[in-house]
Amino acid sequence: MSPAGFKLLFLALMGSGIPVAIAMAGSSLIFVMATGLVPDFVVIHRMVSGIDSFPLLAVPFFILAGNLMNSAGITNRIYNFALALVGWLRGGLGHVNVVGSMIFAGMSGTAIADAAGLGTIEIKAMKDHGYDLEFAVGVTAASATLGPIIPPSLPFVIYAMFANVSVGALFLAGILPGVVLALLMMSTVAFFAHKNKWGGDIAFEWKRIGKALLELAIVAGFPIGIWIATRQGTDPVWTVVIGLVLLLAADRYFRFNAVLPIMTPVLLIGGMTSGVFTATEGAIAACVWALFLGIAWFRTLHWKMLIKVSMDTIETTATVLFIVAAASIFGWMLTVTKTTELIAGWVLGFTQEPWVFLLLANGLMLFVGCFLEPVAAITILVPVLLPIVLQLGIDPVHFGLIMVLNLMIGLLHPPMGLVLYVLARVAKLSIERTTMAILPWLVPLLISLALVTYVPIISLWLPRLAM
Repeated sequence: MSPAGFKLLFLALMGSGIPVAIAMAGSSLIFVMATGLVPDFVVIHRMVSGIDSFPLLAVPFFILAGNLMNSAGITNRIYNFALALVGWLRGGLGHVNVVGSMIFAGMSGTAIADAAGLGTIEIKAMKDHGYDLEFAVGVTAASATLGPIIPPSLPFVIYAMFANVSVGALFLAGILPGVVLALLMMSTVAFFAHKNKWGGDIAFEWKRIGKALLELAIVAGFPIGIWIATRQGTDPVWTVVIGLVLLLAADRYFRFNAVLPIMTPVLLIGGMTSGVFTATEGAIAACVWALFLGIAWFRTLHWKMLIKVSMDTIETTATVLFIVAAASIFGWMLTVTKTTELIAGWVLGFTQEPWVFLLLANGLMLFVGCFLEPVAAITILVPVLLPIVLQLGIDPVHFGLIMVLNLMIGLLHPPMGLVLYVLARVAKLSIERTTMAILPWLVPLLISLALVTYVPIISLWLPRLAM
């Protein structure tokens, strides 16, 4: 069997409906057995070594932290906070949808969790307030893409392992693009509100808004206070502990909506950038914080619920790691058969301009994202595209943002858009009507993609500042 036959075999297996992970591992095994290129046991060896990675330990803990937050009733608190902050604006619940998803993104790390968890509450509330169901579904789908862009992010962890870049740098790189995405979506909500003459959904009250702004100020001031204290020579761990104790006391007195849940990404990013812990240790810390909030503080998470949360985490983790293992042998086979070299040579022979390559890469990733879920797409595309990225002098952290954003947009498209199917089920709409509802929201998403692609400082400013 020739190298071309290997690639055709993979495409044939995937086109026949076989799951992509099995198609990758199966085509690699058949090629090895047919050619005798290496001993058969190398396939298993490469798959095992592919997941024998310390950074990958972060995957199950990030998944567990998101599941714990979902099961602890945190979504209602986030919704109420977002409602108090922006619900009075014209098209209020549309803005609430975006702001709520932006906050929830700092805990779940996946678009599916956002759409299925917070999206259920948001669509019902918008429907009850008289919003068009298609509009509610469209804004919920678009805002769900914030999940993997704003840290923590499961796709970033997978990309970091395959591209050999810092998880912390990727997490920092996602913050400003996430803000840009949210602002463009809120601008789109404002356009529809002006066009349809919508008003706000709650009355404008200084007391309510003041409390929400106080919560934001506390969250923003916490890392600044820790930084100032550590600059004075205070031990960073004890400084954080004392800060959290004071924060818990304030929460008990003022009865905040979302300060403590929002602290999850703040603690994670702050700990990683200050060197207190690695990404893997940060994922464990996020789980401990989620357990503390659910069991001890809010008392909404019962021990019996932990069994279901643990089983869901095991199931999701097993799926993700099997895809990674299959992609390890598949990527190795692409290298052995010189496929990556041939693709790099063809692309570089076609163009040496980074902006042209990024345009072509965006088109490819948008197309692939329509057919593959993000983890599988990342594991296939990184070994192929990263050598070209490095030769053209494109920052791999910047390219990671571009890749993940492309694949998130792909989640909104048929035939394999998982967010599309989740929201169709939640809203009880047909796939056709759900697709049409999402189409107008591709405009702000594609504008965001263009900005992230061709204005790299948006992605790279924070990582360069902090690291």
